Amino acid sequence: MSMIEARDVARSFGPAPALRGASLSVAPGEILAVTGPDGSGKSTLLRCLAGICAPDHGEVHFDGRRLDTLPEPARTLLRRTAFGFVYRSAHLVPELTVADNIALPLLLNRVRRAQAYAAAAQWLRRLGLNGLGGRRAGELSGEPAQRTTIARALAVRPRVLFADEPAGSLDLLVGIARAEGAAMLLVTHDSRAAGYADRCVVMSNGLVHLEPPARAAR
Repeated sequence: MSMIEARDVARSFGPAPALRGASLSVAPGEILAVTGPDGSGKSTLLRCLAGICAPDHGEVHFDGRRLDTLPEPARTLLRRTAFGFVYRSAHLVPELTVADNIALPLLLNRVRRAQAYAAAAQWLRRLGLNGLGGRRAGELSGEPAQRTTIARALAVRPRVLFADEPAGSLDLLVGIARAEGAAMLLVTHDSRAAGYADRCVVMSNGLVHLEPPARAAR
């Protein structure tokens, strides 16, 4: 059984097709890497699977139910409770502290303030961010910022992690995802990053290939 799945998904932006009938499934607890060159449709497929954008054609399923036909408030709720996101850029709220940023998704889910900050403190320790909880996120750079992003993504105990070209701490991210039993979709152009995955597929021209696509004859 798949945790999350795309079935023949197509998506265009104006006249330019980004996905041309892409199909992909991620099993519960599986770490799947999606590789391919820039412009191959990797990030668009991730956004469709996460319910950020709806496909023009095809279906997206999460945990046995249709995701792409859910109303936007229901998709938003899933992104806040069942999905976690890690991007190359940290996307932290710079005016808030590190602890505030980690607790924020829990507070948005109406977790009690004391419980949310207790959870944030646990993730600070787990991600090696001791002593940084009171620092403003805008003062961070590099590894501490990326680890804060990871802590924020994991704070809701997501069932699926979406990692779009994460900039660092990938070994830590994958290790915690495995420990938490979360499925993970890792979009990357880096073969070394893809090596952390259980399985790897390649995208080209808006399609998913289980093996690298054959080169055109010269």
